[in-house]
Amino acid sequence: MKMEELVKRAKRGDPSAFAELIRLCTQSMYRVAWAYLGNDEDVADAISETVLMCYEKIETLKKDAYFKTWMIRILINQCKDILKHRSRIQSKAEMQESAFEDSGYIDCEWKEVLSCLDEKYRIVMVLYYSEGYQTGEIAELLEIPRSTVQTRLQRGREKLEAYYR
Repeated sequence: MKMEELVKRAKRGDPSAFAELIRLCTQSMYRVAWAYLGNDEDVADAISETVLMCYEKIETLKKDAYFKTWMIRILINQCKDILKHRSRIQSKAEMQESAFEDSGYIDCEWKEVLSCLDEKYRIVMVLYYSEGYQTGEIAELLEIPRSTVQTRLQRGREKLEAYYR
């Protein structure tokens, strides 16, 4: 069944249609949240908050075809909120990256490759290479200019190349 039809059913209050939408988008949500947050506990929090918000606000979605983009935008905002909260609790000097856990959602090697990048490069790389978004869509999701997305993709590639030489 097409995603748009599932969205229409979910808007009419069909819980199984909403559950199927979430099932279809879970891996994408994990990849994006992990690129921001870097640990599975915060990722789980961001995803659960996103799912709840999407469920409560699905009737506000104007174009059914953009459900996934709408949901990813909500997820990104949740991730930013978690990062703000995290920075209030811990000083930057105390922040350490959590140990990687194999959650079955994303290949550990890809996690390891991305871990050497700053967050601003990591999120763009995940959205572009793992999720298949175009640079214009990424710019809209992250609310940054398209040229910035292109620059971050290029610099991310260069950093990876330098790291693995």
